[in-house]
Amino acid sequence: MRFRHADGTVVHLAYCTNVHPTQDVEALLDQVARYGAGTRSRLGVSRLGLGLWLPAPVVARLASESGRADLDRLRTALAAGGLEVVTLNAFPYQGFHDPRVKLAVYHPDWLTAERLAYTLDCARVLAMLLPDDAVRGSVSSLPLAWRTPWDDARRGLAADRLARLAEGLAKLEAETGRTVRVALEPEPGCVIETIDGAAAQLSAVDTERIGVCLDACHLATQFEEPERALGTLAAAGLPVVKTQASAALEVADPADPAARRALAAYAEDRFLHQTRALTRGGQVVSADDLPAALSSAAFPGDGPWRVHFHVPVHEQPEPPLTSTQDHLAATLRGLFGGERALTDHVEVETYTWSVLPEGRRPDGPDGLVAGLAAELRWVADRMAEIGMEEIA
Repeated sequence: MRFRHADGTVVHLAYCTNVHPTQDVEALLDQVARYGAGTRSRLGVSRLGLGLWLPAPVVARLASESGRADLDRLRTALAAGGLEVVTLNAFPYQGFHDPRVKLAVYHPDWLTAERLAYTLDCARVLAMLLPDDAVRGSVSSLPLAWRTPWDDARRGLAADRLARLAEGLAKLEAETGRTVRVALEPEPGCVIETIDGAAAQLSAVDTERIGVCLDACHLATQFEEPERALGTLAAAGLPVVKTQASAALEVADPADPAARRALAAYAEDRFLHQTRALTRGGQVVSADDLPAALSSAAFPGDGPWRVHFHVPVHEQPEPPLTSTQDHLAATLRGLFGGERALTDHVEVETYTWSVLPEGRRPDGPDGLVAGLAAELRWVADRMAEIGMEEIA
């Protein structure tokens, strides 16, 4: 789906395929046909964007000379399904649907050669998948590393990796004529967990090639307000390379026994669900996972909690839980409600459908297609309300 902002910017809307397990090229082709084309058909639109997640072995294959035939098969499948790709999600390296992911999702991090090579492979494949009329591509990545261990030596090594990343992206553009930028995604618990942190940690990057992925769930979990966050990025000269349209889990009164029972249904074993409490004094207090917050008598219960659990953006959880859906709508208004569009890539990223409480999980592939389509339509409707024109 595409939209035109009043300033003429074409904004691409996609859903992120990290919701699907991807072991190899055959699984990738199957999900493109089954879920990508199925979601486009359900929406009744002529073109739908996919934010592809390509695990390291898959993208290495597609980026290699020996994998050109597979890349051609992928291009053919995308065209046949009425699908386009302008963005990749390169945060998870591989194994994102393993039984237990948790902290493993942050490895390898930006201290390693593996992360640099993987990201450049993603950029190379994306340059070959971009539609001819797309201005540029984007690749989102983790915010350097999990916060510990971290010191000046690690900071310097990460800065060197990012400098080499910018060089590699410039070389790719010279070779292909296509621009691909990389977006580091602030996330609770990481070296860069807030927008203020992004402004501080990324002050020396090449902003022609590297910027920020603004994930609305992460922004809300940290109790950051969209208007202030966007102002901070603008003042720092950091571009919003892409945004992820996502919503966090919220509970107004975590001291309520019914609320705690409802929250416990979201405490699952695969993904990390960082939890933040806002005290009456305005302090944000952190727990690295929801079970830790629920089991700690010391974790504050005098103000709301927000949980890094990407809940479907188009609907609310069962009371007494809610989501940060309104915060997401405010984020979209901040990005697109002004005289100019502040980004041109929007990716709906709800990867948690399979670990929702059992009564809220989709009923098979058709149920997932219906859910993905409903999320995209909800975001599309919010963009239309802002005044953007849906053009495809």
